Amino acid sequence: MQPKLVASDLDGTLVRSDGTIDDRTRRAIAAAEAAGATVVFCTARPHRGLKPLAEATGHRGVVICNNGAMLWDLHTESVLEASHLQPAIARELVARLEAEVPGGAWAVERTGGFGHEPHYVTHWPIPEGSTVDAVHALIAEPAVKLMLRHGDLSADALLERARAACGHLAELSHSSTSDALLEIAAAGVSKATALARLCEERDIDRREVVAFGDMPNDVPMLAWAGHAVAVANAHPDAIAVANEVTASNDESGVALVLERLFGLS
Repeated sequence: MQPKLVASDLDGTLVRSDGTIDDRTRRAIAAAEAAGATVVFCTARPHRGLKPLAEATGHRGVVICNNGAMLWDLHTESVLEASHLQPAIARELVARLEAEVPGGAWAVERTGGFGHEPHYVTHWPIPEGSTVDAVHALIAEPAVKLMLRHGDLSADALLERARAACGHLAELSHSSTSDALLEIAAAGVSKATALARLCEERDIDRREVVAFGDMPNDVPMLAWAGHAVAVANAHPDAIAVANEVTASNDESGVALVLERLFGLS
């Protein structure tokens, strides 16, 4: 049975290590959409900067971004829905994490912009008009994502210690083993919850969904989907919940599976 919906993570899964999407993958995405499937990108990235991705793939639908905290319409370039981390919870999270893993730097994503502490190092261009201030000022307003970057811990160690300290307060994850960046959303917010709502609105059963991912932030989505696929370069946590493992992101792993599912191979 062909899937009715294809959900794919971007970085490390659909996108190659050099930041591009190869022709084979673009053709596979187009073929899935031509066959009637809905294609949804599900990413930790903010909504900023998604336009080049839409242009590279020809995809003009919706994107689940900020790890499920925002649904972004690529066609209208507008927010369809957002789930916010409230200031009171954010203050408690910051207090607990600064006690447990001191020495990090904070940033926030909002529907209207980005904010960061002066010593926060970003791996993406900082948008114009970004707020630069201490964390307690940054979290005075609701945010879709709170981030803690730490230079002395690995990504897995940071996530483990954070979950022990405050995992009951929020959704904690990371999206790269090479970058100790803790990503924090409101409790119960993940790629899986956003995808489930989208499927309910479109009358699509979870059994009709194929999902692709590679990192701990993809685990809830992979566990929820009817058929879960991890790329070969995936984190062990993602591989553990996958129904199958495909080739790596640099070897068109997503395309290989789409070609098989949609009769293209």
